[in-house]
Amino acid sequence: MKPLTEHDIRTSFVNCSKGEAKRLPLPKNLTDLDHWDDLDFLGWFDLSAPDRRYLVVERGDELVGLSLRSVSGNRGFLRRSLCSLCLTTHPGSGVSLMTAPKAGRAGREGNSVGLYICTDLDCSLYVRGRKKAAPGGRMEEYLTAEQQIERLRGNIDTFVERVFH
Repeated sequence: MKPLTEHDIRTSFVNCSKGEAKRLPLPKNLTDLDHWDDLDFLGWFDLSAPDRRYLVVERGDELVGLSLRSVSGNRGFLRRSLCSLCLTTHPGSGVSLMTAPKAGRAGREGNSVGLYICTDLDCSLYVRGRKKAAPGGRMEEYLTAEQQIERLRGNIDTFVERVFH
């Protein structure tokens, strides 16, 4: 991913109003982020509203920003859940159902799409081995790291496409 500016991020949102995009909090480490090449999307959460998450994805030559809500259940530590994007498993509340209002009129009418995603939104780092999941979190695969990254990108594209349709 290329480094993003505040303007890039705020103008990329497709499923919230311009006013909401203007007011949403930016990632705290945006200016210090040094691993842009390891990101397939920029994801962060709102410290003042823990159920709100945001992600910005490059799609071709454009950026697409999504406002998400996480639905967290009170799961026991022994229960594991699988992220639909990176296929990492996490115990407890490490994976959350994230819902995104659809873009345009459908979203204004209350329609949304959802997906189980790593609560910390660090899917890119798990796939690349830059962040370790709990023991048993990454299954041994026969795919190369590059193939796993392509699968992650394909899963993200599919989710973003569902927001538009």
